Amino acid sequence: MSHIYLALGSNIEPRETYLAKALDALNAYQQITIVKKSSVYKTAPVGYTDQADFLNMVVEVDTSLLPLTLLDVCQAIEKQLGRKRDIRFGPRTIDLDILMYNQENRETERLTLPHPRMLERAFVLIPLGEIAPELIIPATGDKRVQDYIEALPERDIEGVRQWKEENSAEG
Repeated sequence: MSHIYLALGSNIEPRETYLAKALDALNAYQQITIVKKSSVYKTAPVGYTDQADFLNMVVEVDTSLLPLTLLDVCQAIEKQLGRKRDIRFGPRTIDLDILMYNQENRETERLTLPHPRMLERAFVLIPLGEIAPELIIPATGDKRVQDYIEALPERDIEGVRQWKEENSAEG
């Protein structure tokens, strides 16, 4: 059994429904077990900014699937939920990214592990840090997720807000 971290994101309404449907679709595979889920966080878009805010979360899963097979499953779920790849970093119903697969370092045409931009993205690191703050990132020596979060600029950290809390405060 392999130990994986996946990032999920959506910024096309109904965002929370797309996250829930993606989790249900992952659960539908008997080779995938969701072990732990982060809270849902609301974040501003990165890269292409002319779009709605995202809801993001990270899940820890165990799977018997090989990395490229897991990537195929994630992309099939994205397609099933209406994901279109028209604009790089553009709006999406759902985005599923493999952040880490065990402690592997891998670079192929289709998949780079760990995810090549995860360490610079507060919207990934903060939910990952919620469920695995002591996790060591491969090929970084002994740096933990929490170390990377502490190194983020304060404005990046402030831009990642727990979504449930924000909504319940609004009534």
